[in-house]
Amino acid sequence: MKDRMGKELAVREVIAKVVIRILHVLLDFELMILALITVLIPFHSIRNLFLRLAGVKIGKHSFIHMGVRFYYPHGVRIGQGTVVGDHAFLDGRAPLKIGNHVDIASQVLIYNSEHDINSEDFEPIYGEVEIEDYVFIGPRATILPGVKIGKGAIVAAGAVVTKDIPEFAIVVGVPAQVIGERKNKNPHYKLGRARLFQ
Repeated sequence: MKDRMGKELAVREVIAKVVIRILHVLLDFELMILALITVLIPFHSIRNLFLRLAGVKIGKHSFIHMGVRFYYPHGVRIGQGTVVGDHAFLDGRAPLKIGNHVDIASQVLIYNSEHDINSEDFEPIYGEVEIEDYVFIGPRATILPGVKIGKGAIVAAGAVVTKDIPEFAIVVGVPAQVIGERKNKNPHYKLGRARLFQ
């Protein structure tokens, strides 16, 4: 038997590939069920219960809006008082750490895996993503692998974050560039309560 690159495989390698394929099918089934739950169940507490059962660590008073998609949910950790907007994508293939009182707007994409474009077989590479406390990420922003977003930083709508962002920086653009600094260096606010059926 050969792999997708045409390399001959030993029996042990074939068995390992079959086991991995079965595990991926089970993961895909779990992700489908989670996707249905996040789209169909209009109550935050019930959605959070199912997400916790799937391995997502969610702090108290955090809200995950409808339609949020996960990949490897057990790699995602969300702090307290954080809000994740509708139809966001949270990737847990490497650790994804989201702090306390973080506001993630609608349709934000957070990835911690990408392909090595110089690899012969286009292998995946992984990088932990960390988002510290009191960060705001605007709608349709994209966060790429290996990035740390410092406390209180602001990521503008549509920005693509490819490198670390300092604390309290305001970034915009593709790729995201610092254009200013947040004046409040001692945030202690709590985000408003989430809307009931979102």
